[in-house]
Amino acid sequence: MTDPAPLLLGAILAGGQAQRFGSDKAQALFAGDRLIDRVAAALNAQCGAHVVCGRMEPGFTCLPDWPEPGLGPLGGLAAALRHAAANGFAHVLSAGVDAPNLPHDLAASLTGEGAAIIASQPVVGLWPVAACHPLEAFMEGGGRSLYRFADAIGARRIYLPRPLMNVNRPEDLP
Repeated sequence: MTDPAPLLLGAILAGGQAQRFGSDKAQALFAGDRLIDRVAAALNAQCGAHVVCGRMEPGFTCLPDWPEPGLGPLGGLAAALRHAAANGFAHVLSAGVDAPNLPHDLAASLTGEGAAIIASQPVVGLWPVAACHPLEAFMEGGGRSLYRFADAIGARRIYLPRPLMNVNRPEDLP
């Protein structure tokens, strides 16, 4: 049996402005580590490679949001799917920079037919590369909601036994 990890591209969606947080969320500390490093470690445990979408971050492979900044998480997901398609990956495992407690078996929890998202956090999902063109068409038609896109392609909503953190404000960090 072959390892599916090389076919997975991890994508950290980090293009938000963190207005509610008040400073750069990616650099905030949780359990002694930067949020971006915790998310990267969880993705590295299950993916062949990972990228940061929507920002420049030293030490990481970074992609600008596609087709332009300011489109929310869909711009980062579109960039990741395009990169995955061009580089031989089958799926993108996406997560926001603000989910520092991602399980290291997240991809296994989301594996199944088509796309899947975490019901409470649609930024966390497993997306087949085939979703690239439907996402581009959705965005060209003015779509900006990740939930609406997920519904449009029939993404399954998955419930994890332990809730994921969603760090939006400094007080969300223990």
